Amino acid sequence: MSLQEKAQNHIGQLDKELSKYSYLNEFEKQTGVQKVYVVLGFGALYFFLIFFNVAAEFLVNTIGFALPAYYSLHALFTAGTADDTQWLTYWVVYAFLTVFESGINAVYWFPFYYTFKFVLVLWMALPQTSGAQIVFRSFLEPVFAKYFTHTGTSANLKAQAAKTE
Repeated sequence: MSLQEKAQNHIGQLDKELSKYSYLNEFEKQTGVQKVYVVLGFGALYFFLIFFNVAAEFLVNTIGFALPAYYSLHALFTAGTADDTQWLTYWVVYAFLTVFESGINAVYWFPFYYTFKFVLVLWMALPQTSGAQIVFRSFLEPVFAKYFTHTGTSANLKAQAAKTE
């Protein structure tokens, strides 16, 4: 399969996924512009602004908050607990990243810092990648597990909480 065919295949899959959102379908009907190209254009502009450090801190922190906040609220209103654990883990890792970042003033030390932070935050936030889980298990759990081993795992805590209700 050629590169162009692969790109068209991915665009088709994205368009199918975006069709789930009625406001995008309505926007496409009103403007005549395919929703997939609007979303890709907006994403490219967003990344362009971050790459060239035009309001990059605001844009990265917005995506690091807005997308996970939406998914966290969704998780709170669903019965399952798997997504609750994912988003709690994200917020813990994001908080540590924010405190660490402010403590070392990383933005002045690394060129294209916000570009890398943008990619890291997206990787951590997207449910498909489970990046926050990887960061937590690799860095935070080894450091903090000794302080919380007496309480058991999160699954045990949830089971205990369910018994008390």
